[in-house]
Amino acid sequence: MQNHPWFKFYPESVPHEVDVDAYDSIVNLFEESIGKFGDKVAYECMGKTMTFNELDHMSKNFAAFLSGELKMKKGDRIAIQMPNLLQYPVAMFGALRAGMVVVNTNPLYTAKEMKHQFTDAGVETVVILANFAHNLQKIREEIPAKNIIVTQIGDLLGGLKGGIVNFVVRYIKKMVPDYTLPGAHAFKDALAKGASREFKKENVVKDDLAYLQYTGGTTGVSKGAELSHGNIVANMQQISAWMKPKLKESEETVITALPLYHIFALTVNCLSMLKIGAHNVLVTNPRDMPAFCKELRRHRFSVFTGVNTLFNGLLNQEAFRALDFSALKVSVGGGMAVQRAVAERWQKVTHVPLAEGYGLTETSPVVSCNPIDGTERIGTIGIPVPNTEIKIVDDEGNELSAGEKGELCVKGPQVMKGYWNRPDETADAFLDGEWFKTGDIAIMDEDGFLQIVDRKKEMILVSGFNVYPNEVEDAIASHEKVLEVGVIGVPDEKSTEKVVAYVVAKDKSVTEEEIIAHAKENLTSYKIPKEVYFAQELPKSNVGKILRRVIRENHEKKT
Repeated sequence: MQNHPWFKFYPESVPHEVDVDAYDSIVNLFEESIGKFGDKVAYECMGKTMTFNELDHMSKNFAAFLSGELKMKKGDRIAIQMPNLLQYPVAMFGALRAGMVVVNTNPLYTAKEMKHQFTDAGVETVVILANFAHNLQKIREEIPAKNIIVTQIGDLLGGLKGGIVNFVVRYIKKMVPDYTLPGAHAFKDALAKGASREFKKENVVKDDLAYLQYTGGTTGVSKGAELSHGNIVANMQQISAWMKPKLKESEETVITALPLYHIFALTVNCLSMLKIGAHNVLVTNPRDMPAFCKELRRHRFSVFTGVNTLFNGLLNQEAFRALDFSALKVSVGGGMAVQRAVAERWQKVTHVPLAEGYGLTETSPVVSCNPIDGTERIGTIGIPVPNTEIKIVDDEGNELSAGEKGELCVKGPQVMKGYWNRPDETADAFLDGEWFKTGDIAIMDEDGFLQIVDRKKEMILVSGFNVYPNEVEDAIASHEKVLEVGVIGVPDEKSTEKVVAYVVAKDKSVTEEEIIAHAKENLTSYKIPKEVYFAQELPKSNVGKILRRVIRENHEKKT
């Protein structure tokens, strides 16, 4: 590894190797931060702050409730389903301290999507925001979860403010559909009951699972990537070393607009910034750009992470362009490709380069990143982070030279243990049993900088989220007027790719509007086709498999 060309481009003071064994678990690192930063602000949301000591106290109470009241044991799975709220770190760190495995769940999932994930993971307990509890009600009897904990948006905002927020959300804005979940526990009651019980620290070690982080691939079946405490700690150490030249302990304010249930924000924002005692500002609804800009105006933020669509959206807000960026030190983009025009405009407005990084759920997630010392290269995903090896291979697994296109493979301590209960798919995901095959086609230049040029997998990337064609096809195919369907992703300026469906109708009266309306009943919004085309037939292989590649090629010719 020492001979690779990228070492000369490492940011100043970043070691080529870091101690990935410095902590036995995320819990040990968490407790070190509590001891070091105590009364400093750890998280802030909607104007309410939470210190490290307060986080320590509440997460202990939550852990005591899980183990003492609910009788959960080490290794049991707990799903957390909420947007960025103060309740998230309380629930997550509480679960980890009690030795549980966290199953992060997108709060926008439909009941069908929730059922698959909760059943596949064998979830024992679900922590859910009341706004989405009506979907949980639909599948309550079909999932293994014994316990439900429901929280409301204002629960940790304190006294009068919290009560008013909960009242407005439920009764004025009517954002909480009616639901009935007999036996469910209120989040605030859980904390209160936990406070009356003794907290017993669970012995957690590197090889223990920390997260089942769901992702997918060419099969379209969402799979749980097994991320151990060792995987996550390693990536935290790698990220911390990468940021060290610019960031100082106890001095940084980080803006967290990406959802914490997403692996990017989870590891980079929630965990790595906790390690250095950063003040973490949680943004619950970044899509409300005017309100987001108003929140940004309240902070002298020094770290900003996001995806291309978020950066682009903010740059089109006059209120954002008028902000004071004098404290900003680091901007990092990931989750999807950062477009050159956006990166250039970001630097012009903020006077700080937008460093693009690369990673996957299976790699905890960071594999590579552009240096943050002024040697970044727009259009690339940078160079590998410490302790990480990469190689680019052809279809037979042979390593290629610089400038040759091939599949990017990764080896490092941040690479997952495997896919939950899927040994065959785990075996298929690795080359020679040790190199994770990313499914991305890349080129490495003579200096070791990487560029993603295409994806081998057929998954569609919409605003940083994976969309699996099979899943969308299954939803559309369930419409009584549909005979066959093929789903592809096509380039989109706003979201990297958009979902497009080609349909062979069983009943010629079916319309595009009907197909989209049907999809909305079964899929999260970003998975819904933006365009539907009707065809007489779809291209197929000699065994009858629909050829999405040919559909895509025909679509490109047509457009």
